[in-house]
Amino acid sequence: MNQSPVETALNRALIRWSLTKSTPVAETATSWIFRVEQNGRNFAALKILKSGPAAAEERRGAQLMNWYGGEGAATVFDMHGDTIFMEWLDGGTLGEPVRAGHDDQGTIAVCTVVASLHKPRGDIPNGLMPLRERFDALFATDVRMWPHTARDLYARSAGIALKLFDKPAPTIPLHGDLHHDNILSSDRGWLAIDPKGLLGDPAYEVANVFRNPVGATKLAADPRRIAALADAFANRLGLNRKRVLGYAAAHSALAACWELAEGTPIATDLAVLPHLLSAYDQA
Repeated sequence: MNQSPVETALNRALIRWSLTKSTPVAETATSWIFRVEQNGRNFAALKILKSGPAAAEERRGAQLMNWYGGEGAATVFDMHGDTIFMEWLDGGTLGEPVRAGHDDQGTIAVCTVVASLHKPRGDIPNGLMPLRERFDALFATDVRMWPHTARDLYARSAGIALKLFDKPAPTIPLHGDLHHDNILSSDRGWLAIDPKGLLGDPAYEVANVFRNPVGATKLAADPRRIAALADAFANRLGLNRKRVLGYAAAHSALAACWELAEGTPIATDLAVLPHLLSAYDQA
């Protein structure tokens, strides 16, 4: 009987890494994920990437995860072709305690993770996406896609993004999609997963935190919370406060552009973005 590509890749992985059991966990737009065992004792994860443009992003992320070496992120044990053999994390996300009212502790955890991810390391991985390229969708969007009453938000955010990119800044590898629900609990502490693999200004790393966690729009839109996050990232991580707020606003608009292109409501960003822009203006 002919095997599907994923079955073939899975069987080869089981042999290559001496795995004794596999259990399907999820299928995403870019990959198949399995929980695997070695001799019934040690659990690990296998991610088998699909073909297509989205898989290129997954490959960049996997290379970056490998570069992190388990510091602040799940450990990649090995990679072969489009198959990634990595640490299994079955703890809850950081979003859970934050949604339960523990936002201050969540912010400290985010800072701890970012500090680990941004530690100086050896030669950076090849093929990381320049941060400016990540923003192509923002600059290419027709403003008429935005609700009439929110077009000024788009225009101001795009202007801030251009200003940020026009001013030279340090360039380091970036996770690129860091937020509460991409940080999982483990016996090694809080660890990041699913990086995008970018290269750019470290102040961008925390941009997506401002509009998260998922389902907490009221919290995200609170001006006091925005100020507290900006203060924490400046004081604990040494990031430039105004640039942090600028990237937060620009990223919120970028996320809205992605969602508009998919026909998805942009209620969260419409609620958060005005307050981000106000905080940026006051910084």
